[in-house]
Amino acid sequence: MAIVEIRDFQKTYAGGFEALKGVTLDIEEGEILALLGPNGAGKTTLISALCGLVSPTGGQATIGGHDVVSDYRAARSLVGLVPQEIALDQFSKVADAVRFTRGLFGLPKNETLIESILRDLSLWDKRDARITTLSGGMKRRVLIAKALSHEPRVLFLDEPTAGVDVELRRDMWEIVAKLKQDGVTIILTTHYIEEAEAIADRVGVINHGELLLVEDKADLMARMGSKELRITLRAPVSEVPKALSKYALEVADGGETLVYSYDTQGEATGITALLADLAKAGLKLADLQTKQSSLEEIFVGLVGEGTT
Repeated sequence: MAIVEIRDFQKTYAGGFEALKGVTLDIEEGEILALLGPNGAGKTTLISALCGLVSPTGGQATIGGHDVVSDYRAARSLVGLVPQEIALDQFSKVADAVRFTRGLFGLPKNETLIESILRDLSLWDKRDARITTLSGGMKRRVLIAKALSHEPRVLFLDEPTAGVDVELRRDMWEIVAKLKQDGVTIILTTHYIEEAEAIADRVGVINHGELLLVEDKADLMARMGSKELRITLRAPVSEVPKALSKYALEVADGGETLVYSYDTQGEATGITALLADLAKAGLKLADLQTKQSSLEEIFVGLVGEGTT
């Protein structure tokens, strides 16, 4: 069942710039959706519009059945947002800042929950510290704690681990895994594509305000990915023998390696025939290795090399 429904969502700014060009998307309850795209692609605009921080200029979106514009309060009560920018009351104490956010949503005090969140984020020892004394990484932890304070059913993470330490990234993904177990829906934007590859259920690719695709991660990697067979030769070659031209081999590593790409979805890989023909051509093999395309390679191919 979709908890977020987006139909022809548009945002055009006063100067005529189209940040969102008719985005349509359903996000299922309890899934982790990774939104990938280069800077300026529309990721943050989409999240901001869904969270009520930016007014859409066309289309409609609902969260939990509540329209994000006409029923803003009800929709926003279901949402937790961890923004890119660190905007905090610098003189507030850590625990007080988290309690305050929970109170903004009209929820009763729950010190057990607050303690649990702060402990999960390694903030418990800093609970009485003023935010101004914290490092950048610790401040980002406070943002995450505030976003979780009202027990949201949908959590938006806009580049949550950009420029932070490895420890915070690990803590963040442990919390995400725990939230998923509890049925929370998570929409993540990230430049760390390996993170999306590791934790996402589905991947959406957005560029120039348009959603290029949304697909199950495993299906996407199988459909658009390819495998390489790297053949290390006992003696280098300067070019591919004519007898092997039908395989479209590439010469690499100064002639010591032949690279054969094949479709993972094909009925046959052609490897058996290739190896037989290599022997016929008098080429002796030292080693064979296979390599699967990564999500990053697929992403770069979709949005254009150099835009990430």
